Amino acid sequence: MSAVVICGLDTNTLPKVSAKECRALLEEYHNGGDDQAKQQLIMNNVRLVLSLVGRFHDYKGSKDDLFQAGCVGLIKAIDNFNIQLNVQFSTYAVPMILGEIRRFVREGTGVKVNRATRDVAYRCMQARERLSTANGVPSLVEIAEELDMPVYTVVSALDAVADPVSLYSPVYADDEDCLLLMDQISDTVNTEDNMLQDIIIKDVLEGLPEKERNIIKLRYVTGKTQMEVSEEISISQAQVSRLEKNALAKIRRMLE
Repeated sequence: MSAVVICGLDTNTLPKVSAKECRALLEEYHNGGDDQAKQQLIMNNVRLVLSLVGRFHDYKGSKDDLFQAGCVGLIKAIDNFNIQLNVQFSTYAVPMILGEIRRFVREGTGVKVNRATRDVAYRCMQARERLSTANGVPSLVEIAEELDMPVYTVVSALDAVADPVSLYSPVYADDEDCLLLMDQISDTVNTEDNMLQDIIIKDVLEGLPEKERNIIKLRYVTGKTQMEVSEEISISQAQVSRLEKNALAKIRRMLE
């Protein structure tokens, strides 16, 4: 009843071994390079990986992905463990496994973020975890003070590594209606007034002679200077200036 199924693996079937048995397998693997011993070591320590995955209860993605990242850390621990040292394998493996999982969480967002920003975000998350243990959930200001950095740096770094949210994600639903995130976002650009204004301007431009219309588009849509326009349409700058003034005067009259 307490089984956990992850990546198709039933934890009830996993073996339980003592530290002495684990040590013997490590010595066998490192002394002879026996792949079968390595496979046994992996299976014997999957429970350790699962227990560490459980620490990331706030992770919103698939726990299978965390488990796989943890297994990579476990394999690295097996390969790099020094059997000459009097250290239990679990003591060495835990930081390796946690490191791989944290690296996956840090780099596994859907938006590509540069390494420097990810490193800052990781420091912020560590500070948040430390402060949470002592005083509950800390504010962004407290995290910034803990790390001696500006608040906007903390905000931008944490935002950069946050999981993207779909505009079609439901924020409220009852038996009949569903309110999506996009329904809560106002558009200050494509308003009805702005759309109507765009239609009017388009109609006004269509009423200008072709040369004047091209000059207005090049000057006010493309953003070119009068000299650049004169070179493009092969007339003098003085002619461009005169045609532009005429076109603007006509536009004003049509809009009045």
